[in-house]
Amino acid sequence: MVRQDLFQPVLCKSILYIEKAPQKRGFFFLLLSHEKIPKIRYNTSCMANYLITGGAGFIGSHIAEALLKRGDRVRVLDNFSTGKRENVPAGAEIFEASITDPKAIAPAFNGIDGVFHTAALPRVQLSIEQPLETNEVNVTGTLNVIWAAKNAGVKRIVYSASSSAYGDQSVLPLVETMKPNPKSPYGLQKYVGEHYMNLAAMFWGIETVSLRYFNVYGDRMAFSGAYCTVIAVFLKQKSAGEALSITSDGTQTRDFTYVDDVVAANLAAMESAKVGKGEVINIGAHENHSVNEIAKIIGGPTKNIPPRVEPHDTLADITLAKKLLGWEPKMKFEDGMKKTIEWFSSL
Repeated sequence: MVRQDLFQPVLCKSILYIEKAPQKRGFFFLLLSHEKIPKIRYNTSCMANYLITGGAGFIGSHIAEALLKRGDRVRVLDNFSTGKRENVPAGAEIFEASITDPKAIAPAFNGIDGVFHTAALPRVQLSIEQPLETNEVNVTGTLNVIWAAKNAGVKRIVYSASSSAYGDQSVLPLVETMKPNPKSPYGLQKYVGEHYMNLAAMFWGIETVSLRYFNVYGDRMAFSGAYCTVIAVFLKQKSAGEALSITSDGTQTRDFTYVDDVVAANLAAMESAKVGKGEVINIGAHENHSVNEIAKIIGGPTKNIPPRVEPHDTLADITLAKKLLGWEPKMKFEDGMKKTIEWFSSL
């Protein structure tokens, strides 16, 4: 057992402590004993306990990896409806249940310091065809997570919101103060989740912050659903020997954000003393690239398909993220694309 009067903390975040050798023993005794040098030990009291809803998914599994790497304890809450067991990193505890079942998920929140709420049913078309089912997961499920966290005494929830809440806007870049204009039930459902997070901070004593992601890409990214980027679509089509299907004229642009940067934003949001009152913060690269540009990078024949209802351009203003989280993206788009293509080629 490490005595508090015999060690000095090096860095609590790293969970490292140095235990000094006993002062009463002489130099030669120390050389002959197993205590001949100061010991570096882990102080497990500094480890935080985190729950990641949807931790078997694209973004959630990357957050789990980052937390485990720095020494935190991680519990993954997932029903594996869209997440994959192989995505859950070794060392993470798995709690299998659906966020639509408040009684089933309640025990998963016991002993938890913070929650990363990434679980969702990210299907735009499904939300149009089956709004009741998707609302149950994305809205009621989010409220279930908040209530379970409240009852368990969880300090903070970081909510994975979506830039789809903006819908069509006439001005770029997209700023958090703009009036949301979601164009699908999914976008609306994620926006409602933001409001519940705000109310949780206001009425129920839970610190909350919502992160609006912009087109997240990287290894383990989804190949279907609302989180499916044109990058994933093109990679899948090229692998199948198909022409890359460019919607309309391909001049549409998107703000693509590499998954490692999104993870860093989540960790910053969990720890920042400047947030916790239901703030909504953009998480994007603050640069956009056209569909034609993506097609050129991936390469291969292309075909144009009819236009669809979607914003022509997205571009995140990340001023608030810099101010409140001390965060800004690190991955250059060219490097992120290279890493993503290499990952896909290894599948």
